[in-house]
Amino acid sequence: MTFALSPNPAQWDAGLLSNRPEADDDLHTPDPRRDRRVDLHAGSVFTPRGFLNLGCLALLTVGLVALFAIYPFLSYFLKTQPSTLGAYNIGGTNASGQVPEIPGNFGLIDKDTPKEAYTHISIDDGGEWDLVFSDEFNIEGRSFYPGDDPYWEAIDLHYWQTNNLEWYSPDMVTTSGGALNITLSKQPWRGMEYKGGLLSSWNKFCFTGGYFVANVSLPGTSKVFGLWPAIWAMGNLGRAGYGASLDGTWPYSYDTCDVGTLPNQTYPDGTPVNATVNGDKYNGGVLSYQVGQRLSACTCAGESHPGPAKSDGTFVGRAAPEIDMFEAQVDAGTLIGHVSQSGQWAPFNYAYDWFNTTDRSELNSYVGGVYQQCTSGLSITNQDCYTQGPGCFTVYGFEYKPGYDGYIAWVNDGSPAWQIRASGLASDSRVDIGPRAIPQEPMYMMLNLGISPNFGAIDWEHLVFPTWMLIDWVRVYQPKGSYNIGCNPPDYPTADYINTYIEAYTNPNLTTWVDDYKQVIPKNRLVDSCT
Repeated sequence: MTFALSPNPAQWDAGLLSNRPEADDDLHTPDPRRDRRVDLHAGSVFTPRGFLNLGCLALLTVGLVALFAIYPFLSYFLKTQPSTLGAYNIGGTNASGQVPEIPGNFGLIDKDTPKEAYTHISIDDGGEWDLVFSDEFNIEGRSFYPGDDPYWEAIDLHYWQTNNLEWYSPDMVTTSGGALNITLSKQPWRGMEYKGGLLSSWNKFCFTGGYFVANVSLPGTSKVFGLWPAIWAMGNLGRAGYGASLDGTWPYSYDTCDVGTLPNQTYPDGTPVNATVNGDKYNGGVLSYQVGQRLSACTCAGESHPGPAKSDGTFVGRAAPEIDMFEAQVDAGTLIGHVSQSGQWAPFNYAYDWFNTTDRSELNSYVGGVYQQCTSGLSITNQDCYTQGPGCFTVYGFEYKPGYDGYIAWVNDGSPAWQIRASGLASDSRVDIGPRAIPQEPMYMMLNLGISPNFGAIDWEHLVFPTWMLIDWVRVYQPKGSYNIGCNPPDYPTADYINTYIEAYTNPNLTTWVDDYKQVIPKNRLVDSCT
């Protein structure tokens, strides 16, 4: 094998021998003596380039110290706590405790709510209240099937409790023209002859105390009777349309351990006698057919109860009270539209005779029956604000303060209509019961349109189907600095109990707690042994 180059570099004539200098040796050959002189006398940091280098090093040092030392310190001591939006978790308003992360207009306060509507002047004391929830219904074609909306859900069931003639179906509730549209049609569906709609915020948005108000155009006309539109609120421990959840909870608002918690409001020996006479004239004068308050203040320790416990170890009485913003009807005799604005209560006063000690606008002659006591005022509606008439909108609402010093004040056609104070529901020695509180439970909202002979006569000849109720907006206000929204507040929790008995809240075919759901009534220390 031959090579083009000799293996001896001396024969290459490339000037690469160690004893011969190269052209660039001045750059690469170290000379300690020469280099020391250059380093000591020729170089200086005090040059533009030197200052730039030092400045960069200083900035880098300051940045690193700020990032890893100063920033953690400042962020810990100066951080702003995440907003709970007035509730009890971050977001805290629906069952999951979160603000829905859905693109668009889905905050607690609708972006379309005008700024002038952000406050409300209290009907009772003139104080300024803040807007905590609103829905302007301006987004076209919204769907309210389960899971479609963060705050609302349209139910899918027959509301058998009040003998309704329609099936409530989610497709009968949508938005159009800047309003919520709930339609009632004569359309056979699932064994019923009519389809209607009921929209609920159960276990999604609740409020405790406040002003619940809506701008509404009622269905039909003010001259034709038979429809049953309503906007109302109920305690979250009872889900409307789900009978097992309501059995023994609706419409109690009671935190006393006495005979008022027992079935029929009587002891096993049938006393007090006044609970068996002068009651419901259609049921032999009996005052109550209630099964008793299932989650009462008499519940024995260790029994199933949502809590909380009081300082003495006994439970707070819990239930599902109801306040109706309105139930609208047309008087079959006068052909004038009215709204009934009411609260539903249990246990009941003697002869359903609550303590009405002041002059009021006309009170409803209906005061209750064996399943509920009713405090109700009747008011004439704006006769033009019906969807098949001139079609204007008008404001209905109720403002309330929970507790034994509370009140409920109703609004019709934008003006105060009537008011009840907690003193009207004080203890009644005639039937040995304690006071009923203005509802202290977290309350959810419902809006519905149905038809039922239970609510009054029906003018089949002149009713026109389909018919619809329009709601321009819904808003909730609470006293400034005293916000209480959320369905699971610590002083009136609901989440654990609902999750424990979730089938009662999701299966509408379970109509009773014991016979259908096969659960037991918690022991009551008045009649049961707590050992």
